[in-house]
Amino acid sequence: MGVGPAALEGLVSEAGSCRFCSAPLTQTFADLGHSPLANSLLAESELESAEPVYPLHAYVCGACFLVQLGQVATPEEIFEDYVYFSSFSDTWVDHARRYAAQMVERFGIGQESQVVEVASNDGYLLQWFKELGVPVLGVEPARNVAAAAEERGIPTVVRFFGAETAEELDVRADLLVANNVLAHVPDLNDFVAGLKVVLAPSGVATLEFPHLLKLIEETEFDTIYHEHFSYFSLLTAERVFAAHGLQFFDVEELPTHGGSLRIYARHAGEGSEPEPAVGKLREEERAAGLDRVDTYAAFGERVERTRRSVREFLERARAQGRTVVGYGAAAKGVTLLNYCHVGPELVEYVVDRSPHKQGLYLPGARLPISPPERVNETRPAYLFLLAWNLKDEIVEQMAHIRTWGGKFVTPVPEVAVHE
Repeated sequence: MGVGPAALEGLVSEAGSCRFCSAPLTQTFADLGHSPLANSLLAESELESAEPVYPLHAYVCGACFLVQLGQVATPEEIFEDYVYFSSFSDTWVDHARRYAAQMVERFGIGQESQVVEVASNDGYLLQWFKELGVPVLGVEPARNVAAAAEERGIPTVVRFFGAETAEELDVRADLLVANNVLAHVPDLNDFVAGLKVVLAPSGVATLEFPHLLKLIEETEFDTIYHEHFSYFSLLTAERVFAAHGLQFFDVEELPTHGGSLRIYARHAGEGSEPEPAVGKLREEERAAGLDRVDTYAAFGERVERTRRSVREFLERARAQGRTVVGYGAAAKGVTLLNYCHVGPELVEYVVDRSPHKQGLYLPGARLPISPPERVNETRPAYLFLLAWNLKDEIVEQMAHIRTWGGKFVTPVPEVAVHE
């Protein structure tokens, strides 16, 4: 696919320098060709028109080791009419519930506290604090998603977050939450500066983001897409936050999104020494070579091996007359299908629980999105898990496919068939 004028108009030229430290970007991490915006699902009426595609080329900065996209679409194109609603994943809602309980116990969050969440989506997390009578405030740029939060009683400011928005909020957070948003911001320095403004003097900020070390180890290249501008190791994230007067004092490794970090931050100079987990993970990342450019340069070969594995499996299934259906109209699935040049000739359709996606089509691959119940009608041989990060949840929900011999398939780090 080529980049037409419509796509080029939406590009922000960032290829020349690092979005954190401004060093030149010269080393490729993963070149995934051209791809449409992952969450820009298509209506049937749009199938006759060519859709815009964008370079999906990730670089690593040789100075600070921040992995980042070189050319990106604007945040307004990606987020202002968003189709991802967190509440449609039971796993993710339960993760939020357990997080809230943990924060209440560890930091004494209660009715006298203020909890603020940046990128609060549909209120899936703040609802648990609200149930306890804790004052909450969400900040969410996607108006349609914010409306869903308001409907469940979560006050939400519809704005992109940064230093200016932070000043205007006129609130200081005892607990500041920013889950799976750090990767989504093009102006990284402005965003972190905003976090410092909103955080109360003795407050705690927690952020969750996919861990770059796991992305590399498990060849999770499909987690690279246009709404993820940056990809973080602990080493690089610490450097970014320190530049804005924020210090990490603890870190947890989580299984979410193929392997994530939850970092705990506070104003520099506040509190005691960091927990041992911070130093331990620093050393693990250094031992894995995340402070060496050659580690990143080798990633592209592993990505190509995964592509071959996916193509070989799907082509063999087709040759054997076995139907493959995708599960999860996920952004990562759009990256994988487009990079591997997979369309309806290899995967018949995709199912997803979200009614906001059903009846639409995946961009690029043009696969129709149906409710999960359709699987019972067509009885495919394989359920190809595009949302592989939710494997356990999906396998539990769809266990009945085993009654006709159906099997589950995960695509990374290479294709694996699960009985």
